[in-house]
Amino acid sequence: MFTGIITDIGTISQIEQQGDLRARIQTAYDTSKIDLGASIASDGVCLTVVDLGADWYDVQISAETLSKTNLGAWRVGTRVNLERALRVGDELGGHIVSGHVDGVARIVAMQDEGDSTRVTLRAPETLARFIAPKGSVALNGTSLTVNDVDGCDFGINFIPHTKDMTTWGAAVVGDEINLEIDTLARYVARLAQMPA
Repeated sequence: MFTGIITDIGTISQIEQQGDLRARIQTAYDTSKIDLGASIASDGVCLTVVDLGADWYDVQISAETLSKTNLGAWRVGTRVNLERALRVGDELGGHIVSGHVDGVARIVAMQDEGDSTRVTLRAPETLARFIAPKGSVALNGTSLTVNDVDGCDFGINFIPHTKDMTTWGAAVVGDEINLEIDTLARYVARLAQMPA
């Protein structure tokens, strides 16, 4: 489990197809404190550490993960939002995030509002019903509050701190973004479908 609070920006330093896609991520994390088999959310996707060195770790990415995320667009030099798994006693500053991406949203508009940036994204129709005003979503692993919803489009705001501490400062219209809907929204919708 994760919180959607990004704690490092990693960089893809190697990527190759080895049955599954294998990527090496450079990180500022102290890798001596990362175990093989640990889970690290990388752009919001829970990935397993399969090898590591002094300032990097390797992950394998399955075809299923590639079909549901934007990780197929990773190239050497791509910057990614990173978060280590939640430990008992850690502060829950965002919301509960599983790292199981539901699909890909697309940025359709951006507008500066003061020092902040308002971003409009378009969700896949199958996921849009789970997104509600003042609810939570995880976008590329970042816990964010939904401002408003209009059909499949929804708006969020980035304050300067978020733009500086994540990859969101480099976002542009047209970017495809990993979307994880709020777990509570998923269960509420499921309960609403159940017969009384």
